[in-house]
Amino acid sequence: MSNTVAERLRALDLQLPPIPAPAANYLPFRRHGDMVFLAGQTSSLNGAAKYTGALQGPEDVQRGYDAARLCGLNLLSALALACEGDLDRVGGCLKVNGYVLAAPAFDAVPAVVNGASDLLVQVLGDAGRHARTAIGVSVLPRNASVEVEAVFFLKS
Repeated sequence: MSNTVAERLRALDLQLPPIPAPAANYLPFRRHGDMVFLAGQTSSLNGAAKYTGALQGPEDVQRGYDAARLCGLNLLSALALACEGDLDRVGGCLKVNGYVLAAPAFDAVPAVVNGASDLLVQVLGDAGRHARTAIGVSVLPRNASVEVEAVFFLKS
């Protein structure tokens, strides 16, 4: 595994997208001491919804996984902003909450949220390992298929 977060991003052929502007009266992140609380990020890219609509069945798991991965990338963009561009300052991810717009019978919510979890570990290494909740919901902002929020801490 590469030594720095920037090297890992390059090795994965990933670029952090611009942080989406908040859609209402809230901040993309809030710092308190060494803690960083990230606002929920949806599966949008460059301000446009990329993955929308409820996940219905097994055929939607990969689409949901990809949506959650994009949410994770948006989280990393917000985290980079909180770290003044230096993601190597991240000490760890404490908690991830993933929300999946799901039809009542859709039972693969955890498999979908794995998209964000896997990305965080691929990019941050052990610092990306976290506790997690994965919840199916009936409504998300702008009909997004997935929304993910997270709490991190920074190295002292």
